[in-house]
Amino acid sequence: MKTASAILCRLTWLISAVLDLKGAEAAKGKYAQMLFRDLFVEYSNALRPVEDTDRALNVTLQITLSQIKDVDERNQILTAYIWIRQSWYDAYLTWDKDEYDGLDSIRIPSNMVWRPDIVLYNKADDEFAEPVNTNVVLRYDGKITWDSPAITKSSCVVDVSYFPFDNQQCNLTFGSWTYNGNQVDLINAMDTGELSDFVENVEWEMQGMPAVRNVITYGCCSEPYPDVTFTLILKRRSSFYIFNLLIPCVMISFLAPLGFYLPADSGEKVSLGVTVLLALTVFQLMVAESMPPSESVPLIGKYYIATMTMITASTALTIIIMNIHLCGAEAKPIPNWARVIILDYMSKIFFVYDVGENCTTPQDDCDTISQDSVHSYNDYEKEQEVYDTLKRPLSIRTDFVCDIDIQAKLNGHPFCNHCAHFKSLASNIEYITNWYREQKSISSMGIEWKKVAKVMDRFFMWVFFIMVFLMSILIIAKAV
Repeated sequence: MKTASAILCRLTWLISAVLDLKGAEAAKGKYAQMLFRDLFVEYSNALRPVEDTDRALNVTLQITLSQIKDVDERNQILTAYIWIRQSWYDAYLTWDKDEYDGLDSIRIPSNMVWRPDIVLYNKADDEFAEPVNTNVVLRYDGKITWDSPAITKSSCVVDVSYFPFDNQQCNLTFGSWTYNGNQVDLINAMDTGELSDFVENVEWEMQGMPAVRNVITYGCCSEPYPDVTFTLILKRRSSFYIFNLLIPCVMISFLAPLGFYLPADSGEKVSLGVTVLLALTVFQLMVAESMPPSESVPLIGKYYIATMTMITASTALTIIIMNIHLCGAEAKPIPNWARVIILDYMSKIFFVYDVGENCTTPQDDCDTISQDSVHSYNDYEKEQEVYDTLKRPLSIRTDFVCDIDIQAKLNGHPFCNHCAHFKSLASNIEYITNWYREQKSISSMGIEWKKVAKVMDRFFMWVFFIMVFLMSILIIAKAV
């Protein structure tokens, strides 16, 4: 019984408390209606709410950055979602809260009270929309707090000199459009914008939002005009551009020097250089489409241009070296300085083998082949020494006499029955010897020019490899 009676007592107490709260709310609603009628019966929102017109009305401004929606580098426009808080004191909207059952604040539509004409000076939107008509909080001492959301499009000078490793600073400048500093004095609530509710952007990293109050005198007017400038300090997240623009460019650039390593007879040396040049042109166009048409060239654009210039030079050098490789019988002999510098020294530095040899051919076999060929040619020369003892070739001598001694010198045969046949044979041998010497000279000259071309290929290959490496290191150093 005691437990049931205790529960009944508690339920009765709760019901009475709820009824009291409802009665209090009804009473507050009644006093709020009465307060609203008393405040706005003779109120006008057209004039500044100050008792002394010579005094300035202080307006406190605070900006909360919620999100960076877009940074348009090409049109140089920053789109941001912000919350704007303005607070000021209205001298004609005060009351004694004791007379209204302790009611200390009410919420009313903002268009019913005077509002400062604070606008974004560097607005870049085509549509000039009215401020959002949200409610204001009115306190008993006349303080009005107006919170309104806004999506702003502001002009932002974008410097793409170090793209994609750049930092940008975009300003949001707020001030009164018609009131000067003697009428409305704008004050920043804090030294920085509020970033506690900021939503991170996938492309830009927010590093700060300092606020600075400025007082400027324009040429049109002698009165000062205060404004508050919030500076958004942004750093670009470069990972996307590194993996999609920079690394492919570096990899393609390292293909260009390999064109010098291709054999000249493959026919693909020039094709490789042109293909690499076209690939870099595509990447360059991708970067140019997103950048503003300004005098400052992005860092990655400079890298592309330098690489394309290098590839163009390598392709031109490849064409020149191909012409040297294809020098034949009509070519001039190799100059002595080129023979000493290129064939004697540079070929050893760059480990260039003779034409027809490669790194898989044993050196002993190569030497044996070379020595055998020279030995055969020397033997053939020794066989012709007998003709050198004669003043003139046998085919044009008029005092030619066929005897056993000359016959023994020539072919070791013990008899000579037909001197006419022997004279014809000597003429044929002389023709074959001259042809062989001529072909040997032409072949050796062509082989030497091919070796010169091969040495130059290796030399320029390493030169361009070093250039690509240094340019890659340079762009990374600029980024750091």
